[in-house]
Amino acid sequence: QLQLVQSGGGLMQPGGSLSLSCAASGRALDLYAIAWFRQAPGKGREGISGVSSDGRSTHYANSVKGRFTISKDNSINTAYLHMHNLTPEDTAIYYCAAVGPTRINVGVILPEEEYRYWGQGTQVTVSA
Repeated sequence: QLQLVQSGGGLMQPGGSLSLSCAASGRALDLYAIAWFRQAPGKGREGISGVSSDGRSTHYANSVKGRFTISKDNSINTAYLHMHNLTPEDTAIYYCAAVGPTRINVGVILPEEEYRYWGQGTQVTVSA
């Protein structure tokens, strides 16, 4: 059974940067594609980035393209989301999610119901 544990996040001023980590245990992460979702107050959950099982292919929602970077290090079973040029609109609870165990060799953001495994969520607040 795959388990995901998130770390990182917190409070940042607009224009700043934060990084989130998603550490996997129980199964090898190279069997899973990873996505990051977020849920802002009063809104539904939004898929913002996905990375392929091998970590080579990525995909971003328009809302974060050019500012966020997703990566995956299968050697240490950890995925990351590096966030730059943050704005108050990025304030949300962020979740990592995994789909598998089937290698998906393209970075995609699937509908959230496709992801069986979820991290516990991490609060990111962007405020002056």
